[in-house]
Amino acid sequence: MERFKITKRVGVLGFLANAVLFLMKMISGIIFQSQSMIADGFNSIGDVFASLMTFIGNKIASSESDDDHNFGHGKAEYIFSMFISMSILVIAVKLLYDSVLSLIDGNKVIFSTYLLIVSILTIIIKLSLYLYTKKMYKKENNILIKSSMLDHRNDMFLTTGVLVSIIFSSFGIYFVDSIVGLLISVWFLMSGVKLFKESYNVLMDISLPLETKNKIVKMIFKHKDVIKVSDVNSVSIGYKFVIILTITVDGNLTTFKSHEIASVVEQEIKDNFDNIKDVFIHIHPVEIKK
Repeated sequence: MERFKITKRVGVLGFLANAVLFLMKMISGIIFQSQSMIADGFNSIGDVFASLMTFIGNKIASSESDDDHNFGHGKAEYIFSMFISMSILVIAVKLLYDSVLSLIDGNKVIFSTYLLIVSILTIIIKLSLYLYTKKMYKKENNILIKSSMLDHRNDMFLTTGVLVSIIFSSFGIYFVDSIVGLLISVWFLMSGVKLFKESYNVLMDISLPLETKNKIVKMIFKHKDVIKVSDVNSVSIGYKFVIILTITVDGNLTTFKSHEIASVVEQEIKDNFDNIKDVFIHIHPVEIKK
């Protein structure tokens, strides 16, 4: 399936790029005592983990439905995106602690052209990866691809902050480096919480947005034989939903006709809404006085 092939490619590219960037950032950050560069390095190792989770989660999610998982394994995407969010939060707390200590101790950055080169190279690589994953996310609407896309975007801006702190250090202004480290950690916290919440909502079977439900009901009422639509419920099975609802029809209709209406409605919903996996309709016949 194309969706899973694309997600696999995103995970592999992210893993390779972030592994290289991690080594570059950590080596240069430690040698030249740059807290913001070290913070950015920790961010890259977090991204390596995120890319690995993307790869594994995608592999499980791509498995076909079976007797134990009748609706497939789509929720694996959200389980592993939650792992990614947790790793982001752990790294954020660690960086926040280190940056505060660095600010208190007055750590001095040793300016180096190498730090500038690493920062600029990181920005170029991350911008390229961001544009690619953004294009793939718009095409597939996969939360694992979205996680990678947000990582690349955040890294691009955060490394720009590191670049600014390095430039300031060349003029003997060292506290900016620690401030940038603090800002990076706060950004991580916010991104981690947002991703965790999105994953949690799906795993807790969040229902379809009210706007989508209203569109579905409006579509059903286009059928003149439908008197009432009620008990519209939904359950998430990953990036798609299963809809369960009741339609009220004239009890004088034949059983065949009633089920024919339900079958047509089910197919229309699946054809018009990409995020609907399946539809189950209960028919409620009522007596119509003539």
